[in-house]
Amino acid sequence: MLICQRRSLILPLFFLFVVVWELAAAPVVSARITQGVKHGLTPVQLEIEKQRQLLSSPDVEDRRHALVRLRALRHPQASRAAQAALNDPSPIVRATAGASVLSLPPDESAAALIPLLSDQDEFVRQQIAYALGQTRSPTAVAPLVERLSDKKDSVRGAAAVALGEIADATAVTYLAAVLNRQTGLPSPKKDQKSKPEKNPFVLRAAARSLGQIRNQAALPALILALQDESVEDDVRREAACALGRIGDTSAIPALQQGVTARDPYLAEMAQEALRKISKLRSSDRM
Repeated sequence: MLICQRRSLILPLFFLFVVVWELAAAPVVSARITQGVKHGLTPVQLEIEKQRQLLSSPDVEDRRHALVRLRALRHPQASRAAQAALNDPSPIVRATAGASVLSLPPDESAAALIPLLSDQDEFVRQQIAYALGQTRSPTAVAPLVERLSDKKDSVRGAAAVALGEIADATAVTYLAAVLNRQTGLPSPKKDQKSKPEKNPFVLRAAARSLGQIRNQAALPALILALQDESVEDDVRREAACALGRIGDTSAIPALQQGVTARDPYLAEMAQEALRKISKLRSSDRM
């Protein structure tokens, strides 16, 4: 009985606390709304202005948090407010700003991001490369191709991933050459020599991106990667998957060999690729 009485007291007290809290918060909320209406701002515009002011904070974490909030709004005005942070003195803020300008039109956001591919900080270059992939802008292809010869593995990998997201056929030659250890990467700059790629993540990203682009010019490099037993199994799996996405019958012999590979996952990938090619051939006949 006593327990029931205590519970009956606790419940009203809880609701009383909620009411008091709402009354206390009401003036603050009301003041914000009044300020927004006074200046002719919508709630979204008011939030953008609030985060814009935080971008001037001396605290790095405040500035970074403001960029995250601006990105979450998914609004062109929010992205334009975030553009200023691309020149922030803090690398983590510049890196965060990359994804915060993506609500701009593709070519506009790409134009804002491309200069940061030459940033001195590795993490900034990496995150900007990923962001450029999300723009899907063809104007980013050439600058990203240059990053395929970056000194840092993470940046080269991000550039390879981004080129697959954009899926522009002009990148095929360079991505295919990443897989070709004999010739190495053809540099877009005549006075620059590049070494054959050895990083597994970069190789996997190149193979995957070639599959996303789905251009037949990639077939020789993908087939070579699939058949080369000295190449890591993860890379060979991505090559098999990419060949299936491209769907060209010239890849069938190599994929049939892949079905008998010692790696069961590679064998499964090769079998799935053969099924995809068979399905494409059947649909073409209909």
